Amino acid sequence: MTSKSTKIIAVANHKGGCGKTTTVVHLASELADLGTNVLVIDLDPQANASLHIGSRHPSEIEITSAELLVGDLNLISEAIEDETNFKNVSLIYGSLNLGKTEDQLKDDAPRPSEELSNKLELLKGLYDFILIDCPPSLKLLTSNALAASTHVIIPIESGSQYGLYGVTDLTNHLSKIRRVNPELKLLGALLIKHDERQNVCKLIKNEALNQVGELLNTTIPISTKVNQAAILQQSLLRVDKNSKVRKAFQDLAKEIVKRVK
Repeated sequence: MTSKSTKIIAVANHKGGCGKTTTVVHLASELADLGTNVLVIDLDPQANASLHIGSRHPSEIEITSAELLVGDLNLISEAIEDETNFKNVSLIYGSLNLGKTEDQLKDDAPRPSEELSNKLELLKGLYDFILIDCPPSLKLLTSNALAASTHVIIPIESGSQYGLYGVTDLTNHLSKIRRVNPELKLLGALLIKHDERQNVCKLIKNEALNQVGELLNTTIPISTKVNQAAILQQSLLRVDKNSKVRKAFQDLAKEIVKRVK
């Protein structure tokens, strides 16, 4: 595999509860099921992706993304945990300490938004996909994720009238980050909890296309299976592989593989 082939995808939206973690977790599982090597980086202080994918509690982990961001390059190999609840998915755990990391980066890093990018250079060619779960803000953690990524997905909660709240701030932020990372491509907005029969969902879909400029063809339906999978710390593949929501994530993984080629 050539070093150019690692695709780094940030899943970003500064609105909380729009399905970022759900997207990262189940996209990782489905990409791995397609036979690719996947690494998940949890940059959210709540560490929900880590609680789902990780076989240990984030508080037990010595080198998390927080230590990695402010530490030396050689910490990268210590930060990666290969033993997870998901087959072929490795993890760099998130941590509550990420809250302090932003201040440390501001104070100490010569280029505060490029620390992650420098560290990930060492992993290019080792993974097919690196997925980054961003926190619900547009501050330095999200900037680091976007500056390090080749692609970005913007999850949007379709059934909610607040689903698009602040999306223009995010697209403006992407333009700023492109000064640092001109290669960053928008894969599109991903509609979560989408129901084509509902008028509010149709309105959000049109408006999302207007504001973001690009939609992923796959949409994710609302399902209790998502919560079930989180409680069981399992993939949808293991919880109910024939469910509608699992098939949607499978379609999403196939669509992403096609789009990034």
